[in-house]
Amino acid sequence: MHEETVYEALDHAHGGEGQWAFGTGFDDPLAGVDTTVPDGIDPADLGEYCLMLGDDALVLAQRLTEWMTDAPELEEEVAFGNIALDLLGQARLLLARAGSVGVLGRSRELATASIPDEDALAYFRDPDEFRNTGLVEAPNGDFGQTMVRLLAAATVRLAVFARLRESRDPVLAAIAAKGVNELTYHRDHAARWVLRLGDGTEESHRRAQAGVAEVWPLLADVFTPTEVERRLAAAHVAVDPASTRDEVTGVLTQVLDQATLSTPAWPAATGPRGRLGEHGPELAELLATLQGLAREHPAAKW
Repeated sequence: MHEETVYEALDHAHGGEGQWAFGTGFDDPLAGVDTTVPDGIDPADLGEYCLMLGDDALVLAQRLTEWMTDAPELEEEVAFGNIALDLLGQARLLLARAGSVGVLGRSRELATASIPDEDALAYFRDPDEFRNTGLVEAPNGDFGQTMVRLLAAATVRLAVFARLRESRDPVLAAIAAKGVNELTYHRDHAARWVLRLGDGTEESHRRAQAGVAEVWPLLADVFTPTEVERRLAAAHVAVDPASTRDEVTGVLTQVLDQATLSTPAWPAATGPRGRLGEHGPELAELLATLQGLAREHPAAKW
C-alpha cells in the first residue's frame, strides 16, 4: 500500500488509529519484561526511586532542547538533540517502571487505556510531585554554564547508573546497563567542551569559570540520600548517592584542573529538597512549556 504523505505512513505503521503523534499508538516500553517487584521491597519505594531518576532525565532533556536553534554551531545542536533523546529514552523507561508499580499520584485519573503511565507521569503531575534535583532544573545560563552543568549532571548520573547495574530489580539493572554507554558519551562530550572553553581564550575562560561558580552550589543536595534511597540501597535495589561522592568530586576536579579552571569549595550538604518535591519557580515555568499541549488536549488524537 502506498501512502500519499509521511503522516499517512506513520499512521499506517501504528495501526491506522490516527494517534501516532501523541499519547497512544506507541509500544509499551516494558512490553515482555518481567516487572515483578523483588521480594521484600515496598513497591511505593521502588516507584518513588524511579521517579527520582526519571524526573532528572526528563527535566534535563527539556533544558537541553532549549538550546535548539541557539547553539553556537550546527554540530552542537545535533549533539544537544541526541543527548536529550537519550535522556528522554531513560525517562520513559523509568517512568513506565514507576507506573508499573502503581505510582501515579494526581495523574491517576488520567492514566487510562488511552494515556500510558509514562505520559501521565510526565505531563499531568504538578511541580511538587516531581522528584528531580535542583542541578537539572536550574536555567541554562550561557553555553559555558550549560556545559559545566551537563558535565556535573552526567558525572553524577553515570556514577549512579554504573552501580545500579547490580540492582536486585532486573528492570532497573537493565535500564542502567543501557544508560551507562549513553551517559559516558554525555560526560565526555561535556568534558571536552569544558576543556576547550577553560583553556581557550580569555573570554571563554572567564565564561567557563563563571559557569562553574553558578553550577557548584547546585551540587549541595545531590549526595544526600532520602529515606527511600537509604532503604532501597540497604536492600541492594538502589544506590546511596553518598557512595558516589568521592568518584564524582574526583572526576570534576580533574577536568577543571586540566581546563585551567579553579574548583570552588564543595558546598555543604543540604537536605534533598528536590527529591522531596521542594522546587523553585524555575521548574513550574519549565513544566508549563513541557506539559502545555498535553494538558490542553488530554488524550488527543492527531
